[in-house]
Amino acid sequence: MTEKTNKNNKISLHQVATAAGVSKMTASRVLRAEGGYSEKTRARVMEQVELLGYLPNRLATVFAGDQNSTFVGVSIPDLGNEVFSLVLEGIDRKLGSFGHQSVLGMTQHTQQAEEDWIKTVLSWQPAGLILTGRYHSARATDMLRNAPIPIIEIWDLNSSPLDMSVGINHFDAGFDMGRYLVNCGYRNIGFVGTSHDTANAATTRLTGFSKAVETGGGEVTKQLCLHDTASYYPGFYGTEQLLASTPGIDCIFYQNDTMAFGGMQYCLSKGLHVPDDIGIAGWGDLPISAVLPKRLTSMHVPHLKLGQAAAEMMMSRLSGEPTPHVRDIGFSLIPGSTVRRPKGA
Repeated sequence: MTEKTNKNNKISLHQVATAAGVSKMTASRVLRAEGGYSEKTRARVMEQVELLGYLPNRLATVFAGDQNSTFVGVSIPDLGNEVFSLVLEGIDRKLGSFGHQSVLGMTQHTQQAEEDWIKTVLSWQPAGLILTGRYHSARATDMLRNAPIPIIEIWDLNSSPLDMSVGINHFDAGFDMGRYLVNCGYRNIGFVGTSHDTANAATTRLTGFSKAVETGGGEVTKQLCLHDTASYYPGFYGTEQLLASTPGIDCIFYQNDTMAFGGMQYCLSKGLHVPDDIGIAGWGDLPISAVLPKRLTSMHVPHLKLGQAAAEMMMSRLSGEPTPHVRDIGFSLIPGSTVRRPKGA
């Protein structure tokens, strides 16, 4: 029996066919399961595929028009944000259960990076695209509108999507958090987050939050938007900057839970008691918040469900089934113990 070839040496279909004693055309038909060959022939070809370590070029097969693509392009801003990692996990799990694969692109929160990725991934003839966000450059929008494939915009719900949308209303989520903090008695509220070149869900969320605080008689006294990642350390030093520049802040709302964890650690390091001296509220309800000494006040979003829902919509469309254009997966406020209880509660 032949030993398996070193896989660093690329094995061709011709080599597989020769080793199996069949023509290249027959070997190709076996690998595509097209029929027209005996079970004995199929067994010989597949034996050599295993022995030689042959890896068929599925992408080349799609380009040749021999079969439908099983690739779905998925763009997220970055992998450092656990929120998007969870969404991606939901997408990839569900696509995999249908025999499809994710082709990942990271846009780094810039429209130019997204545009470049869209141009590249469309040249690979994917089955469909799943894009994080609803705001795209003019050129990217033109490419997407002209692409003859399903397109799903996720995360920031869009009632008038390019094709389909699944996510939550971030304005409403921000508004609900602002209203809750005002009902807890807070009036001078600060915000710590990050800034990007273009509008995004966090911007929309902050707009809703500010509207609710002002409507309730409070004020977002200071908005600190850092040119950094929305992670633990920026939350720590951002809180230091906020409190040093703006005395009188009685509560801080953070762009996400990770920044809120950093902010809470800064407050504790300075002897501030949460929530007696200052309230802390995050966003996203990440799993780690459930095991902290104090349950973080946050907004729960079913991240895995969001990703799974997007993948299900994609597969339904690819299967020709009736598919809704918009799906709202909802959110829920987690009161936690890092802010005071609402008045009258």
